[in-house]
Amino acid sequence: MDLGGIDCDIHPAVNSTADLVPYLSGYWREMIPMRTMGSLDLASYPPQSPLSARAEWRSANGRAGVELEKVQREALDAFGTRFAICNVLYGGPVLYSEDMAAAVCSATNDWLADNWLSKDDRLRGSIVVPVESPELAVAEIERLAADRRFVQVMVLCMGEMPLGKRFYWPIYEAAERHGLPIGIHAGSSYRHPPSTIGYGSFLLEDYVAQSQTFGAQVASFVTEGVFEKYPGLKVVLIESGFTWLPSFLWRLDKTWRGLRAEVPWLKRRPFEIVRDHFRLTLQPIDAPDSGNQLERVIDQLGSDEMLLFSTDYPHHQFDGDAAMPPSIPAALRQKILIDNPMATYTRLQERRT
Repeated sequence: MDLGGIDCDIHPAVNSTADLVPYLSGYWREMIPMRTMGSLDLASYPPQSPLSARAEWRSANGRAGVELEKVQREALDAFGTRFAICNVLYGGPVLYSEDMAAAVCSATNDWLADNWLSKDDRLRGSIVVPVESPELAVAEIERLAADRRFVQVMVLCMGEMPLGKRFYWPIYEAAERHGLPIGIHAGSSYRHPPSTIGYGSFLLEDYVAQSQTFGAQVASFVTEGVFEKYPGLKVVLIESGFTWLPSFLWRLDKTWRGLRAEVPWLKRRPFEIVRDHFRLTLQPIDAPDSGNQLERVIDQLGSDEMLLFSTDYPHHQFDGDAAMPPSIPAALRQKILIDNPMATYTRLQERRT
């Protein structure tokens, strides 16, 4: 199926920390094997779970996203992809040691640039950062900002505290200055449960509860005044779904009217702020397959600029080539596939020399 769009979420995978060894300093080359750190995969479900990858997308070793040629064939050629943004889910951002986290993040970024971005002009990258150390996170952004193949800064949805807190603002300042959106990807450091009532017993509970945390992050960014301070910043919610957002924003707007004295720096309705600054990737779609219900949800978002095409390759979010559901209005397809991603990731507009 030739969609010819911009895929805003694919997942090249690191097989093990051995892949990163060439990109580590001598000290960390010694320390990581000493600590028997074989794999730091951040997939939020077991690798063999059906959600993890479609059977035909797995390599001989059972992993998915580890071979460039398969990714090119299955995620790029199959959809006629113009660009694909690589979001690597590996353990650097969640390590407790700030120095180790920074080292693994830097190695992951260099591994991605060397083994993926340099081998296919359609691929672009997200900078992974040690988010719980803003000083080191900013240093990593500054180190890679000149490489125009990196088009956003990626953090996980669930960490130490709400991402709108001023503690994280140096990261947003650096991202805005370099024209890099902040991508908040589903996932966790598992230092806090995904729900407000603790940990559940099953993956099903964890996976579904993550939409609550995306809502909490939206509220945090808005109420803390991040966009009043950084008006040029864009935030992309990746793998959050989007059908939950209209009702969440209605409640946020209604409550703000009664409690606006708490947040006098907000000069506009939360709904308007979210519409202007947040974007959401298409997959996974949590909606019925038939009728006009999905069209109604998109209309309730109040904007045709918020959705960005994604396949979430190799995660199993749809069957066959149905990454773009037929219920998406035809008038929106061009915007979701191309126009909205290009406007969000402005570096995609630049010509490679």
